[in-house]
Amino acid sequence: MIEKGSAFLLKVGDGATPPAFATVAGMRTTQLSVNGEAVVVTNKDSGGWRELLSGAGVRSVSVSAAGVFTGSVAEARVKANALAGVIDDYRLTFESGDAMTGRFVVTRLDYAGDFNGERSYTLALESSGAVVAQ
Repeated sequence: MIEKGSAFLLKVGDGATPPAFATVAGMRTTQLSVNGEAVVVTNKDSGGWRELLSGAGVRSVSVSAAGVFTGSVAEARVKANALAGVIDDYRLTFESGDAMTGRFVVTRLDYAGDFNGERSYTLALESSGAVVAQ
């Protein structure tokens, strides 16, 4: 099924338990990467083939996004998180209704602007702990 990219949204929690999520406004592009490191268990009995241990290793999720600054409450929370190095709840939602939720730290937040143009931003997030697909 083909899905619209405009429905791929990044949301930030409000700090409550459980968190209520607000969409980070103005985003034009969003990218998600699921990363995994394998644990190699190759030994003399492997017959010359590499063997990996299922379910072991380090997994992480990286998110990058870019957009136009709108001054929303959610953008202000992301900025505060970046300045303080705070790990917070984030959710990625897709057009199909699927979502991925986890705790992330903002590893990069860039603002740019030029004369007679909008102020834009790019950000990068790295997961801390499990990211759950719903």
